[in-house]
Amino acid sequence: MNIARWIVTYGCKLGLEVMCRIRKENWESVPKEGPLLAFANHTGMVEAPVMYTQLQPRPKVTALAKIETWDNWFLNWVFTLWEIIPIRRGEADMDALRKCLELLEKGYILGISPEGTRSRSGKLIRAHGGVAMLALKSGAPLVPVAHWGGEDFSANLKKFKRTDFNIRVGKKFYLDAHGERVSKEIRQQMADEMMYQLAKLLPEYYRGEYSDIENATEKYLRFE
Repeated sequence: MNIARWIVTYGCKLGLEVMCRIRKENWESVPKEGPLLAFANHTGMVEAPVMYTQLQPRPKVTALAKIETWDNWFLNWVFTLWEIIPIRRGEADMDALRKCLELLEKGYILGISPEGTRSRSGKLIRAHGGVAMLALKSGAPLVPVAHWGGEDFSANLKKFKRTDFNIRVGKKFYLDAHGERVSKEIRQQMADEMMYQLAKLLPEYYRGEYSDIENATEKYLRFE
């Protein structure tokens, strides 16, 4: 890690730990090496730097972020320093897909949000099926990383109040198509099965579109 990246990363980590009470459950189950798709719910901007800095000192960590973020000069500089991958939402961004596959092949942790956009309520919204194709093409294992409390960060900051940021990590698994042709409908089912794994880790209030956990299936999930 070069000196600029080290200063920014650990400066952010210290600042976030001052502004947030970060509580981690089962964090040690995140693999220390090898490719990994760490998928999480998306409630705002703060979870990205929290997750990134908490994963240090592992050097091979990246994530996807909307390309509009690079319009901000400061975030442009930080995200470029952290090797974050810009993605064009609402289209099949093949450049972003190729970059993801390239870094996964090199053994990176890749952070992704299957919902594709921020949930303003903090509750889960329906995932997009594209995340399933990335998992299938890379063959990388997946780990659900649920978090809650961060949706209050901005409001708490204005009141000079610390935010309770809770993280809970689930079991590692792989997507397995069982030799079937992966249609759009199957990709969506895979994405939904992934999200139910995330929902199980969240308090009931935050489960949103995936509140009916009793109806969850695991047809395309392979646990080890």
